[in-house]
Amino acid sequence: MILRVPRFDPDPTDDARIDRAFGLTEPQAVACCNWPQEYPYAPRVTFRMFHTGARLYVRFEVEEECTMAAVAEDQGPVWTDSCCELFLAPDDGGYYNFETNCIGTMLLAFRRERNDPRYAPPEVMRSVTRTTTLPRTPFAERRGASAWSLTLCIPPSALFLHGVNRWDGFRGRMNCYKCGDALSRPHFLSWSPVTAPQPDFHRPEQFAGVRFD
Repeated sequence: MILRVPRFDPDPTDDARIDRAFGLTEPQAVACCNWPQEYPYAPRVTFRMFHTGARLYVRFEVEEECTMAAVAEDQGPVWTDSCCELFLAPDDGGYYNFETNCIGTMLLAFRRERNDPRYAPPEVMRSVTRTTTLPRTPFAERRGASAWSLTLCIPPSALFLHGVNRWDGFRGRMNCYKCGDALSRPHFLSWSPVTAPQPDFHRPEQFAGVRFD
């Protein structure tokens, strides 16, 4: 499987044009419930992607039955909250994990393997714009039907160890995930299937291909 990421050129200050660009992309379902016996719950999750050359836009749309955002500081354990994740490998030497909870708190690191993170410096964290439909204030778990979206705007410099200057023509491998480790209904969904004996998203050998126009 190879995902093609189209190029559009909306004004980055015009939210309506950005929305229209997202509307021209195909939604991708984050629907692989890889551990159904232990974690059968599967909220409804999709993502869309496009780029402008200077920016990569990613939008997650989520419908779930419990939502939480306890982590307020970047580089914290956001995966315990209602969290959407983009893992992106520019080559075979490692991958970047962009993990963001539903209020925009982010963890970003480069890893050659799961337990060897090199965390993004503050200026890189500031360069990634995060927009959510929820207020940015942390909150304890809320039970009941909830729908929210998260939009990331990522400059190529966020791949901070690779010297990428433009997204045009970028080739790599990726996966997208939705998790909530500490929720009353924990779940571990992926876009591309993951085969592992227990939940583990740090499996670059199982990423799918991605190609930017």
